[in-house]
Amino acid sequence: MADQYDYADASQWRGTTILTVRKNGKVVIVGDGQVSAGNTVMKGNARKVRTLAGEKILTGFAGATADAFALLERLETKVEQYPTQLARACVELAKDWRTDKYLRQLQAMLIVADKSETFVLTGNGDVVEPEGGITAIGSGGNYALSAAIAMDEYEEDAETLARKAMKIADRICVFTNNNLTLESLDSDS
Repeated sequence: MADQYDYADASQWRGTTILTVRKNGKVVIVGDGQVSAGNTVMKGNARKVRTLAGEKILTGFAGATADAFALLERLETKVEQYPTQLARACVELAKDWRTDKYLRQLQAMLIVADKSETFVLTGNGDVVEPEGGITAIGSGGNYALSAAIAMDEYEEDAETLARKAMKIADRICVFTNNNLTLESLDSDS
């Protein structure tokens, strides 16, 4: 009997919840560790949150891991080109991603944040600066986002808020676990 899932097909792979919270002088990106193929947990401790530029930029990714790493390398190059202009680096990456024949095939999303700005980048050429300091991506992203928004006025600490929201996403989304990686920066806000 053939496998129900083609594990080589990245569209079958699920599992990422990345949440960003910017609040009271701190920005936090947190990601879960689960990678699933179909109904099978392939890995429970993946690290989908990273720092760039000497720990001055936080990133989190959802989607195909190799694709995300290729994009992170290109983002790092853009940040080196535009070291004080994160928005420009993100826009330049998104333009390349949208127009380059090779890059167009990459299936991932990124959240990128520094001490003052947060952006969500997609292969459609989107560079979105979210409102309200909270955003999320991935299969459990909407659960974490909803939980964080609901608790925002009751929780003062960005890290505590992010962890609590991820715990709720873990309880609801079967493609999310509570093995978290968290990175933070002091922000301007």
